[in-house]
Amino acid sequence: MFSRNRGPVTPSPSKAVTPASKGSSGRRVSTGRSRRSGQPTPTTADREQAMRDYKLSIEYKHLKQHCPGGVYLVPSFHDLRLFHGVIFVRRGAFTNGIFKFTLRCPPTYNHVGTHPVVSFSSYVYNPHVHPNTGEVDIPVAYPEWDPSKHFLITVLTYMKRIFYVKDYKDLSSEEQLCLPNQEALNLFQTDQEGYRRRVLECVRESQRSVYLNDPGCTIQFSEEAREHENMRDSMKQRFGENGDEKNSEDVSGVVTRDETLDIILEVAQEGDFSAPNSPSSLEKK
Repeated sequence: MFSRNRGPVTPSPSKAVTPASKGSSGRRVSTGRSRRSGQPTPTTADREQAMRDYKLSIEYKHLKQHCPGGVYLVPSFHDLRLFHGVIFVRRGAFTNGIFKFTLRCPPTYNHVGTHPVVSFSSYVYNPHVHPNTGEVDIPVAYPEWDPSKHFLITVLTYMKRIFYVKDYKDLSSEEQLCLPNQEALNLFQTDQEGYRRRVLECVRESQRSVYLNDPGCTIQFSEEAREHENMRDSMKQRFGENGDEKNSEDVSGVVTRDETLDIILEVAQEGDFSAPNSPSSLEKK
């Protein structure tokens, strides 16, 4: 049965509810909605930036399993969007080159049209690298950056690929004009022997300057100490020379982690062998 509305009903004092009422102890009961004193409320821009930073960290984590061979990338200590890297070139005209670089992601990276910036600190004589700034032509290779298709691994893969280019027939005349080092391009197309000489010069320069570490760089190179030589000699005695030809199907020659640790312990017992505070030297592969 429905009763007829007889007008507003005033709640009794004992049932009245207020946003913050006093309990029996006299303390004020909080609703849980107020923020701590002095803590600002994040703005929409702050939340968007935090999401972009999170996506960038996910991309970097993905590189652990999928980074191109011979390429190493380490975050900066003080800047989430700055990375220090090095590439070891293993074949082709740039064989044995050790080229250091930085990769910087602008604050708006992960947006459409926002490219990462890759710049070599080592001198690189290459049509795809600006001769003065060392910047790689990422915007030329990917004029329309799409964060759903392009990632950090896209940049690193392209950066590695420019050291193995055999010709520029796939590029149109307009695309070739966009390459940042036109002198290197012209020499490549007209004088292959002269181009190889210039490339060899920059490879040798990269090897001579490998131990010159930039301030704040998270990848540090150091000359081999006596302990490193002892470790290398011990591994050669136990596992043989790297140049020994072995059957690719024979897995008996695979060096396990435990075997490597055993050698490290042996060397450590023979002398003072301690890990450096800075990132260790990368093996030249």
